[in-house]
Amino acid sequence: MPFWGYASSRVLGIAKRRWSSPLQSGRRRVYDRPMPDVTAFILAGGKSTRMGVDKAFVQLDGRTLLARALELARGLTSAVRIVGDVAKFGKFAPVVEDIFQNCGPLGGIHAALRASATELNLILAVDVPFVAGRFLSYMIEQAVNCSSASAVVPRAAGGWQPLCAVYRRSFAEGAETALRAGHNKIDRLFDSLEIRVIDEDELARAGFSLDIFRNLNTPGELEVANTAGVLVKSQTNSD
Repeated sequence: MPFWGYASSRVLGIAKRRWSSPLQSGRRRVYDRPMPDVTAFILAGGKSTRMGVDKAFVQLDGRTLLARALELARGLTSAVRIVGDVAKFGKFAPVVEDIFQNCGPLGGIHAALRASATELNLILAVDVPFVAGRFLSYMIEQAVNCSSASAVVPRAAGGWQPLCAVYRRSFAEGAETALRAGHNKIDRLFDSLEIRVIDEDELARAGFSLDIFRNLNTPGELEVANTAGVLVKSQTNSD
């Protein structure tokens, strides 16, 4: 579907502190509660085959997708990591490398959770630049409210959105079992674990558009997104 797709792990010195909200004084909050300890992981280890170049470094509206993802994550927590190649990404943030190499996104999620020092972990693909920080906060709130769930995962825009989700560290156990058995599909794990699903009806009630899950896989999709950004700016400046 064009333009609508989905989009040894040791990290030293993992910092844990709460940030203050830009909208209020004091600690950053998830709605009416202090923000829980959470680590954010940007998955940037994909092969970018259809894009032809590393998606992390393509530019949308003058900024790389990696820079956008890092800024978004740092608006929620100071503990932000990149899952990918340390030689490529080490200058941008602490990096976690896959334990199970060449196993796709599930390998990245597993490595992230094994490296994490926090119970709650935000997983965000680098190529979903339209996700809003408010939605990420919403998912974290759902994870706090549903402590029995191994993950909070949207199911919308055509299917599961496992690369824009919140996982508990315990999810790594099932992931490792699957990876050792050669099963790399994330969705299969959802059938055997308790998952807090955010469906399209809930998204609508909470005021979120399905557009937030749009990702960028090809040069054509990137061009369309950049053109749309230029048009929006032009319309805004003319108002």
